[in-house]
Amino acid sequence: MTKSELIDALARRTKITKSRAERVVNSVFEAMTTALSQGDGIEIRGFGSFSVRDYKPYKGRNPRTGTAVAVAEKRLPFFKVGKELKDLVNQGGPPFAADDEDEDDDEDEDDDR
Repeated sequence: MTKSELIDALARRTKITKSRAERVVNSVFEAMTTALSQGDGIEIRGFGSFSVRDYKPYKGRNPRTGTAVAVAEKRLPFFKVGKELKDLVNQGGPPFAADDEDEDDDEDEDDDR
């Protein structure tokens, strides 16, 4: 799923405009990026956790020439999947189709009016 597909899905499921959905998605990503850049972790229960890992400098090799290359120390984001997400992926996806569910909800709402 791409970012634009995520925005489309959010707009469709929450019945908000695409521009508003884009602002929501961008705000979430910006908040996550800011937290990680400050060294904070992010934990989303049932989904997973993001953290920053520090890597020490090391000697690598250029795969084309085979010459030694010094790789500087770096900090990289790391994601650890949560148990619930791992179980859903291993089962082959969510227990229901969200798009089908939305259509059923619309019909139910019409009946209640």
